[in-house]
Amino acid sequence: MSEKRRKAGKSRVMNLSKNTILFFFVLGAMFVTLFPVYWIVTTGFKNPIDVLTYPPSIVPFINFIPTLDNWRRDIIPQASPGTELALAAHGGTEIQYALLHSLIISSGATLFSVIIGSFAGYALARFQFKRWKNEDMAFFVLSQRFLPAAAIVIPYFIMFKNLGLLDTYPTMILVDGAMTLPFSVWMMREYFLEVPKEIEESALIDGCSIFATFRRIVLPLSMPGLVSTAVFCFIFAWNEFLMALFLTFSNANPITLTIAGMTHSGAPLWWDISALGTITVIPPIALALLVQRYIVRGLSLGAVKG
Repeated sequence: MSEKRRKAGKSRVMNLSKNTILFFFVLGAMFVTLFPVYWIVTTGFKNPIDVLTYPPSIVPFINFIPTLDNWRRDIIPQASPGTELALAAHGGTEIQYALLHSLIISSGATLFSVIIGSFAGYALARFQFKRWKNEDMAFFVLSQRFLPAAAIVIPYFIMFKNLGLLDTYPTMILVDGAMTLPFSVWMMREYFLEVPKEIEESALIDGCSIFATFRRIVLPLSMPGLVSTAVFCFIFAWNEFLMALFLTFSNANPITLTIAGMTHSGAPLWWDISALGTITVIPPIALALLVQRYIVRGLSLGAVKG
């Protein structure tokens, strides 16, 4: 009996040691992951002298006194000359219009890629093609997502320049939508494969057309996957930078381009960059929180199931 007790005690000690090691490992991973976010957020509340000081000030109200000056300058329209980022654009600040541009472009690109991706994904999930296997076609579509943006940005620039469509919403919506479309097709195909064929066959027997079956039955059943795909496409389009750098100037420049240009006499305005960076991540996070129940259900299906 005493031998069993010793073994049980030894086993508990070993389990406790493993759990302790695992706890500190997870704690360290969380610190490495979240500290850059904490640093950006706190830097947005610092005065320039607090940002440039050494050793760096880390803890608010202990190492530095937080200020809202950066947030006021980035959000409230400025009219006084000589103030950083007091660049008038159509009667408002450049930052406000850049946020509006990003919202319009990202929403349009998401709508474009999800609509086209749903039709293409459904075709690859339900119809058999003669020359190519469906799996090969799906992988070829996905492989277009691997194509570096730097390889196609110059051809895009030349094409839209000749068409007179540089620095316009349709151009950026089309380009960002095309870049997220392969991901949308692949994801929606996997979600549609989860829908039982028998349900569609019953609807077809009852007299529904293929399009009516797709619209009334398949899409509602695939709503979690549709929403999660739309959220990812929105985030991809919201974060896009290289295409905007070459294809926009002032009328359709997104917020990512505005953040990159926040300098004064060649030096980055880290305090304004951090404040605006914090503001920029709010829309994707808010969107994800609004549809989180669909995302959780969608991520348990289809392409990301494994």
